[in-house]
Amino acid sequence: MHQHYKTIGLIGKPNHQGASDTISSLYQYLIDNDYQVLIESSVASSITATNTTVCAITEIGEQADLAIVVGGDGYMLGAARVLACYDIGVIGVNRGNLGFLTDLSPDDIIAPLAKILAGESRSENRFIIEAEVYRHGKLKSSNSAVNEAVLHAGKVASMIEFEVHIDDCFMFSQRSDGLIISTPTGSTAYSMSAGGPILTPNLNALSLVPMFPHTLTSRPIVVDGDSEIKLILANENQESLQVSCDGHVILAVMPGDEVIIRKSEATIRLVHPLDHNYFTVLRNKLGWGNKLY
Repeated sequence: MHQHYKTIGLIGKPNHQGASDTISSLYQYLIDNDYQVLIESSVASSITATNTTVCAITEIGEQADLAIVVGGDGYMLGAARVLACYDIGVIGVNRGNLGFLTDLSPDDIIAPLAKILAGESRSENRFIIEAEVYRHGKLKSSNSAVNEAVLHAGKVASMIEFEVHIDDCFMFSQRSDGLIISTPTGSTAYSMSAGGPILTPNLNALSLVPMFPHTLTSRPIVVDGDSEIKLILANENQESLQVSCDGHVILAVMPGDEVIIRKSEATIRLVHPLDHNYFTVLRNKLGWGNKLY
């Protein structure tokens, strides 16, 4: 069989029995078919074989041609944020719940994976965003997000006040629980739960979704993906504020700070089976109706 990929990295959710079982099966299959396999260090204990090559996730990004991530969308997001800095394809095996980003089923993985490894696949680049916190004009912290960056208070149901500027043009001021800035990838995640629009992955767009705004006229809005979004926090805010990146990385924000959100130069290269169809994924995951005839 022709090997379209030579070196494969295995990444997975640590201390998860299902993920461990899948990683062990994948490792054995890949070794039996003469692939070089790199095991991410946090799941290396899942492999009972000797002479395994154990690496940090960054080393997988540097050395592998393809990374297989075993877990749910949350774990896929964490891996993708790191691997976006490298020229590597990424494919996910769903060991979570919805699995919008993880194409392969652990119950039927070898046949579709074999086709992908032989080059029978399609790939797409998804952009990610960077969130930067500035205080008195100086950069205090930053991080990237695959799904969304969310401005919110440090405690539940606490209203904050801020301004939104798009490319240095004032858009609006708002009193609300916060604001979700979502990529197309993240439009089926937290943003959708908050009433935001679903954006197809090929769109160069960002959605801004207010969280419980103190007005009846506030609505989600979609802007150009190359826009620079600036959030200016009112000095009157009393609460400790935060910017959450994909719900995991937390950036501390103070009253008067500015938050800049823009598209990153890095992208994620997702690898899909040839029969992958985004609308089929939506129908299956969201329970939409099938064709009438």
